[in-house]
Amino acid sequence: MNDNKESKLKAHNTALITITIACIGAIIETYSQGWEFWFPVIIVLGLLIIWSFHINRYREVKFRENCYLTFALVVAFYHGCHQTSFFDVFVISSLLMVISALLRRLDYVKITLAEFFTVMVLQTVYAVVSDTITFDSLVISRVALHVVAEICMYKVLTQAVGNSISAEKRLEKKEQDEEAERTGMEDFLVNISHELRTPVNVINGMSTLILKKEDRDDVFSIRDAGLRLSHQIEDIQNYSEIQRGDVVLEEEGYMITSVLNDTAINYNILGKKRNLELVIDLDPNVPAVLKGDIGKITKIISHLLDNGFKFTRKGGVFLKVYGIKRENGLNLIIEVTDTGAGMSVHDIERISNGRYQGNEKRNRSTGGIGLGLSIVYGFVRLMDGFVTIESKKNRGTTIRVSIVQEILDPKPCLSVESKSFINIVFHVMPDKYKVLALRDFYRIMASDMAAGLRLNLYSAPTLEECKRLVSRGDITHVFMGAEEYENAPEYFDSIAGKDIKVAVSAPEGFLTRPGSRAIIMPKPLYGLPVVKVLNGETGSNLLLPEDSLKRPVLDGVRALIVDDEPMNLVVASGLFRDYDMITDTAESGKEAIFKFDKNEYDVVFMDHMMPEMDGIEAMKKIRFLADQNKQNVKIIALTANAVSGAREMFLKEGFDGFIRKPISIVEFERVMSRVMADANVNINTGGEV
Repeated sequence: MNDNKESKLKAHNTALITITIACIGAIIETYSQGWEFWFPVIIVLGLLIIWSFHINRYREVKFRENCYLTFALVVAFYHGCHQTSFFDVFVISSLLMVISALLRRLDYVKITLAEFFTVMVLQTVYAVVSDTITFDSLVISRVALHVVAEICMYKVLTQAVGNSISAEKRLEKKEQDEEAERTGMEDFLVNISHELRTPVNVINGMSTLILKKEDRDDVFSIRDAGLRLSHQIEDIQNYSEIQRGDVVLEEEGYMITSVLNDTAINYNILGKKRNLELVIDLDPNVPAVLKGDIGKITKIISHLLDNGFKFTRKGGVFLKVYGIKRENGLNLIIEVTDTGAGMSVHDIERISNGRYQGNEKRNRSTGGIGLGLSIVYGFVRLMDGFVTIESKKNRGTTIRVSIVQEILDPKPCLSVESKSFINIVFHVMPDKYKVLALRDFYRIMASDMAAGLRLNLYSAPTLEECKRLVSRGDITHVFMGAEEYENAPEYFDSIAGKDIKVAVSAPEGFLTRPGSRAIIMPKPLYGLPVVKVLNGETGSNLLLPEDSLKRPVLDGVRALIVDDEPMNLVVASGLFRDYDMITDTAESGKEAIFKFDKNEYDVVFMDHMMPEMDGIEAMKKIRFLADQNKQNVKIIALTANAVSGAREMFLKEGFDGFIRKPISIVEFERVMSRVMADANVNINTGGEV
């Protein structure tokens, strides 16, 4: 569209410049030949008018073109009607015909041809009557040549313009077909997303409900497979939307500590099984609350980590998050380094151009569908950021993402409350790491945190050095790994107490000696649990951010769940009853309206795609009934329609919240905390942003 406008503007500029030059020539010839003295005034006035129309874009394009060409026809007729212009008529007419063709106005090409013959006939009649021209063989041949040339030019120009117009119409039709195909693809994605997410929601939900009652490995496997499938469905959908340019940012306030907390809790099971380590380095000075698309940022981190773990056989992955403050906000830097296979220059070039799979053989063992890095690039470009990759074959890879985020709360995301001095011993035995880079990851993480929190940090690579530092009498904390603790448990249990806090970063299932006062910090280790220990916390919630310590209390909240899929109703009812909510169900929009009219509900969870009456129409009718009855009801879209921009669409239509299927407990709690905060029900939230 912009190209067409630019092309039109250039054509108008050329036409007006040509008309202006021709008019100046007509004015000069008028005075040199002694023609009507008043007509040049009309020419100048006409030029001022058409240039004014052009500069000010007066009215529509076709109207302006009519003004330009009509004015040119008048000047050409004036010039051609003088006897001295008998043999100039063809030149002026040809020039006007070319200008009309340039503007692709076949109607004016025809009018110009008609004007040419009209002027030639008038000139010929006048010449014969006044006997001013002798029509010998030379004159007759010249006139005939002009007529034939004019007709030929007319044929060539009409054919060329006709072909151009036909080509443009074909292009427009192609664009319309592509738009229809794009719209059809969007509808297909919505439908396929709904159809695939619905059974996946049932699989994940039912397996979760079973696991609440009994601990079974086979059910765990089913749930993990369902989660993996749901993530792959999202990847395909995200990749398709990126390719079509349909991705929409859903910006809101978020805490980077919450994002990394989720990352730590959902630490890739692949890394655990293969004894790979995840080290998270968060700069404490990153602002506490930022504004951005938390969903896409979480996916960027997840894809970068997945990519790192897939191609790493030993060692681990290092996630570093820090910020660079700018006038317009913060450059949030997400940096992921692995100790894996690395990439060649050719591989790096392929990543930015489309789908990349590190090993495309059918017998590969890395897993995945090869869309992760392409999705990362697409999301980062949408956020006006950039991606850089540093890698060498068999020496690991570092992928760095930079995106601009708005700062909502400039306070540091991590801080130590204690006013007294803090001296920390970081006891890590370097020889326990088979991959030296992993040792460096932990060293960098500890140094960055100490610098960011302005703490004194002492490295103790051996037990003897640790004892020497502790014996000074001013050490307040000792941090170590499970291997270091098991190397001398009696010693560390003896110093753990009120004056010295001993914290052990250990994998799941690790236990200290009975009666030990050492604090266990679950892996993967990052800044939040460390700060909690420094602030005096010793409980089991070290990995949870402050806003996640309390889940919303929804005791007695009356909920109506609307879905045309019976198993979805079973899943949602089971999950919501775990929060002591009182649930009721409806299998259609009409049934939901009937039940809402007869009962009182605090919240309605509404599916979108239902037969007879979709969720949006049902929501609006329920909202109308609520207004009539002066009821304060919250209506939340609970749908498998999760294409980009769906959240904004539902909120714009009038929904109070939006939850995707398969249902994420984290997302459910966050939405309920926000939506129900101002409702007249007994709800207690933990301060979710």
